[in-house]
Amino acid sequence: MNCYSPNEIVDIAIKKGYDKTAMPLNKIRILAFLGGAFIALGYLAYVRVSGNMPVEWGGLPHLIGASVFPIGLVLILLGGGELITGNMMAVGAAWWAKKISFSSMVKNWGIVTFYNLIGALFVAYLFGHVLGLTEGVFLDKTLTTATAKVDASFMEAFISGIGCNWLVGISVWLCFGAKDYAGKILAIWFPIMIFVLIGFQHVVANFFIIPAAIFVGELTWLDFIVNVIPVWLGNAVGGAVLVGGLYVIAARQKAADKQPAEELEEDIFNQPVSKGAH
Repeated sequence: MNCYSPNEIVDIAIKKGYDKTAMPLNKIRILAFLGGAFIALGYLAYVRVSGNMPVEWGGLPHLIGASVFPIGLVLILLGGGELITGNMMAVGAAWWAKKISFSSMVKNWGIVTFYNLIGALFVAYLFGHVLGLTEGVFLDKTLTTATAKVDASFMEAFISGIGCNWLVGISVWLCFGAKDYAGKILAIWFPIMIFVLIGFQHVVANFFIIPAAIFVGELTWLDFIVNVIPVWLGNAVGGAVLVGGLYVIAARQKAADKQPAEELEEDIFNQPVSKGAH
């Protein structure tokens, strides 16, 4: 088989989560910067592909844009990078499995979040603003997308964040299960494309698109902060609970259910036969 079994994926995810917390600080900083930049580049591709398509095309521009966005996660998972939404799932799985402490998990999440932000801002300012790739004829798409995100209420942003990282987390999970690049790319592509199509909010993507609107004076940093807090929290629930947590709990339950069955089978076959038995 060219993939790992579900139980093997649980073990792989836990091991990867543990390794992420043991990574040297400078390495985490570099890879998290790259993670934020790669997601921003994927979002930039989304804006450039869909931004100047005719309105009459309906949802087709959004579909085409969503189909190119996953390149960001492909670059991270195949080329190397640390992304907070993926770490919420993997490091969360290691915590559920009691391989790391709660403080180690929170520390990793904090560092990766900060450097994801730096990477996304780098792309938003240098390529989006200075080079003008999110402005000009693409400005309307940038502003429409960013404004829709900041207009969401706290609860709407939180729930949207849950949905997003449920799909992102399972995408990373399936990627762990594939053994070759082709399988990994397929595992990544479709769940990520679907979360973009639905319109769920991803905190690192928001690190890019909202500042892109801020740099042209249309939104404020307060808008940014009010948005990313509930989205980050929702992403944490979606990744750490609905993917990492549930799969680890399910694996534990399967192991617990298997043991009594093995003991019962041993008791049956080792039990002496009574004299009255035929």
